[in-house]
Amino acid sequence: MDTTQYMDVFIDESNEHLEVLYKQLLELEKNPTEKAIIGEIFRAAHTLKGMSATMGYNDLANLTHKLENVFDGIRYDRIIVQTEMMDVLFETVDHLNAMVEDIASGGDGKRNVSQIVTYLEKIEKGDQLEQASETPVNSAKQDSLQTITALDEFEMTILNESAERGFSNYEITVMLREDCLLKGARVFMVFEVLEKLGEVIKSEPSVNDLEEEKFENSFTVILVSKQGEQEIKNKIKKVSEIENVEINHFSNPYNYKNTNQQNDEHQVKEHTNDQTEQPATNAGKSTGKSSSSKTIRVNIERLDILMNLFEELVIDRGRLEQISGELNHQDLQETVERMSRVSGDLQNIILTMRMVPIDQVFNRFPRMIRKLARDLDKNVAIDIVGAETELDRTVIDEIGDPLVHLIRNAMDHGIETPQERLKKGKPEQGTIRLEAYHSGNHVFIEIADDGAGINKDKVLNKAISNDVISRNQAEALTDKQIYELIMESGFSTADTISDISGRGVGLDVVKNTIESLGGNISIDATAGKGSIFSIQLPLTLSIISVLLVELNKEKYAIPLSSVIETAIIHKDQIMHAHNKKVIDFRGKVVPLAFLNDIFNVPKDNTDDSDFVSIVIVRKGDKMAGLVVDSFIGQQEIVLKTLGNYLTNVFAISGATILGDGQVALIIDSNALIKS
Repeated sequence: MDTTQYMDVFIDESNEHLEVLYKQLLELEKNPTEKAIIGEIFRAAHTLKGMSATMGYNDLANLTHKLENVFDGIRYDRIIVQTEMMDVLFETVDHLNAMVEDIASGGDGKRNVSQIVTYLEKIEKGDQLEQASETPVNSAKQDSLQTITALDEFEMTILNESAERGFSNYEITVMLREDCLLKGARVFMVFEVLEKLGEVIKSEPSVNDLEEEKFENSFTVILVSKQGEQEIKNKIKKVSEIENVEINHFSNPYNYKNTNQQNDEHQVKEHTNDQTEQPATNAGKSTGKSSSSKTIRVNIERLDILMNLFEELVIDRGRLEQISGELNHQDLQETVERMSRVSGDLQNIILTMRMVPIDQVFNRFPRMIRKLARDLDKNVAIDIVGAETELDRTVIDEIGDPLVHLIRNAMDHGIETPQERLKKGKPEQGTIRLEAYHSGNHVFIEIADDGAGINKDKVLNKAISNDVISRNQAEALTDKQIYELIMESGFSTADTISDISGRGVGLDVVKNTIESLGGNISIDATAGKGSIFSIQLPLTLSIISVLLVELNKEKYAIPLSSVIETAIIHKDQIMHAHNKKVIDFRGKVVPLAFLNDIFNVPKDNTDDSDFVSIVIVRKGDKMAGLVVDSFIGQQEIVLKTLGNYLTNVFAISGATILGDGQVALIIDSNALIKS
């Protein structure tokens, strides 16, 4: 039977069942006797097994069958859920996930799972599992020669970015001599050499195990560097008591892929009123087909084409509105007004079709936090609020990596160890709260933790020592400005290197990515109580509302999301401060940016007015006044990129075609405030 035509559906549905398995395993760990959770896991495994067998992927079907057998035993109380078996169950789903990813990328889904099958059979027979050191997660650490075979999403992002920027990714295995006495000291010296040569991304065993000498005579690291292999090897060998150094270019056996990201298809849902709330009591129950909701899968490329066609319609709509205003024909005006209303409704529907619940990003974090908590010996719970909040698919695709960075940062720098928390009078378990909500035309995402907060003095001293700011500048900074220093490139306050953070890689990437999406990030913290990272993002990136302004005879657009208000002031109200022209805006000193000078637009010499037109814009708690020749009015425009040849134009984020066919450049007010 030719199953090719069903491949897309198989991949989509397999990912959905895997997501159910991950979610319900996390719930099972909290409620090991809850029958509804056990039943949900059994059903997901049973369905995945049947689909895999039908499609001819026997390895996937066989492993799922083993998992199904375990939960069949749990269902009928033949097997009792114990902490020791949870790692094995999570590892099993990780293997299933890797198989599906391999199939999605054109492979056959085959994978060596003999070790995990042995553990599943032990669980099924009721045999006692040995200590955690025997579980598949940690067994690799017992090998005499370590190899790194799989990386998580954060680490793959770093390696991919470094490769694009011309760096080399090396897998370096260091073997110490058999008679080496202070292995931990030798490891520290090797890491000191490596940090001077580049960035260490991962080690096997972990850094903590290496420091505590919980390894045989060898360890492996992944290094990002611009140095050559021979130079790296020679410098490592200068450390005494090293037997051998092997260096290879690192190649990951299978790239980490986000199974939650729907690259090929997207479900378009017809919502009804009775779907707006789903009672919490339904969690864990099987959701069968609902008569009040019908769905159809639509290829995302078709939605993109539909969006492009509608963007052209928006441009023509603007042209028609302009023509009807010039002709002043009543019937034409009424027809155009009706067309504008209908096209406005159509616009809302099309944009809604592209909206995806942010849950598709959030749902990967509970299992990530579980793994990090175990690696760091911390007790951490995650509280997710507003996962149903929707964002444009383009934004969803880009926001995942920044959130991963922020959560890893909170886990490593924010949340303390259980012992430290008890000494401070805090609960032993730390909490990370992940919240999303709509406000106006924006979505806000907050990552909050109840950890140690941010040490202002430590941040300032580090910033001064790294020449990020001078001592004179440091004295004038507010608390928020001090916190924002941690997002500068190469900034890190970690005292020791770790697998999680502490290399100055991450928060600068977060800031750049969010600002490239038209958003911004702010930080608030209280020492000893925790910190909050707040991200503001636009709902959509394609059609935006702008204020059209004029410089001489050139038209420019300023996104309304940045505009506070417009004003016309007398030239006598312009003052000077620190060699800059400023105005007093509601008690605040606001610097002026003269757009004619910034964009080299000749001034209209015939204009001898004593008044100037100003657009007040905001970025976080900073403001600026953009001086223009005149205001045209508010309009919805289609955002177009400037193409590959105009990628670094200062303070211009794109362009649009107006109703009369003219091109208007879109001003990036964030760049002007930053300057």
